[in-house]
Amino acid sequence: MGQTRDERHTDLFGRYAADGDWVDRTVFGRVPHTDRRGFLRGAGLAVMATLVGAAIPFHRNMPAGFIPEAIAADPLGIEGKDGLTVLGRRPLNAETPAHLLDDPVTPTARHFIRNNGIAPVEMDPTTWRLRIDGLVHRPMTLSIEDLRERFEVVTRRLTIECGGNGRAFFSPRVGGNQWTLGAVACSEWTGVRLADVLKAAGVKDNVVYTAHVGADTHVSGQKGKLPLSRGVPIEKAMDPGNLIAFGMNGGPLHPMNGAPLRLVIPGWSGSCSQKWLTRIWLRDVVHDGPKMTGSSYRVPEHPVEPGEKVPERSMAIIGSMPVKSLITTPRTGLSVMGRDLAVAGHAWAGDNEVARVDVSIDFGASWQKAALARPANRHAWRRWWAMLEFPRKGYYEVWARATDDTGTSQPFAIAWNPKGYLNNSMHRISVRVS
Repeated sequence: MGQTRDERHTDLFGRYAADGDWVDRTVFGRVPHTDRRGFLRGAGLAVMATLVGAAIPFHRNMPAGFIPEAIAADPLGIEGKDGLTVLGRRPLNAETPAHLLDDPVTPTARHFIRNNGIAPVEMDPTTWRLRIDGLVHRPMTLSIEDLRERFEVVTRRLTIECGGNGRAFFSPRVGGNQWTLGAVACSEWTGVRLADVLKAAGVKDNVVYTAHVGADTHVSGQKGKLPLSRGVPIEKAMDPGNLIAFGMNGGPLHPMNGAPLRLVIPGWSGSCSQKWLTRIWLRDVVHDGPKMTGSSYRVPEHPVEPGEKVPERSMAIIGSMPVKSLITTPRTGLSVMGRDLAVAGHAWAGDNEVARVDVSIDFGASWQKAALARPANRHAWRRWWAMLEFPRKGYYEVWARATDDTGTSQPFAIAWNPKGYLNNSMHRISVRVS
């Protein structure tokens, strides 16, 4: 659900005065014009606890219409996050402006949030358990301490991108969160290899797919209904780059990034990286959990005309994400004195490798090769940079185009599809030279 500027920047007192029903529905999950304490028996308490950053032991004593002081004057911000643009509150989704993604390692405070359901209230790492079952020889239930003790702990920089990143630029418009550029990040994750845990459980010969389950709950509040349960082919699951992660940038996971345990399946849509992970089970068929069937996270098997209706039988599950780049410095709209400008950003390519990045200041008539740093490890984005020289004063656009090791480059135009996935069109910023 999109938000207006007023909805993003008004505190809750002001917002209640202007539109109390909106706050009830969007922030706390309450139904307007009913008992305002009724939400405390359902998912609304979880939302409130998430917003204040802790459980609320005496919640039963809270009066009707009560707003916790911890969030009353907050501009609808998110604890532990800095500068994110909120696209929706129920479920919570927020992206990072491109210029705030300039760090080689994305800080936890600037990692985007993509939720499909309502985050759990209890996130105690000492009591958390992960179940590995299904078609395995040795089903296991593991604590986070078990994972640390039984398997090699590794730290990797891994890129995660939402499959719908860039959806806002589709024409004709498609439904869903209207992500612009910032549903991508490359943080440093600490955990154990998914493959090592699956091997310990003993993968049976007939396994085709994994199935992932998290502790988040459906926005409807219906008990037992999962908001998201996706999986990957067993070949992808056994890639040593996948992690069962319990650490982020040298600290614990942020609550909105899956604390205390999550999957990180780099190179594929972020929806495969289940947050608040409680179970992985192995199946002899393609997993059919929520957001795995129909048109969810699927694109047409062949190019289609913008606006064309595509039958579900012609839609294929998204696999590796496409090659893409982002200009993170300078910020778009810059006015510069002089003719020289340093530009920089990041590039990534799903399961492939970034081979080169080129930039243009003449609307793609000519291209200049950018310098490209080595990636920290496989599936980390690559830093690129270039020094540009403008021939005269005026309006310019800087375009960035990445190419992967298969020779595939970013397009200028969007390959339209009915769900708004996989927009890897070239990023461009505007510059005025005086």
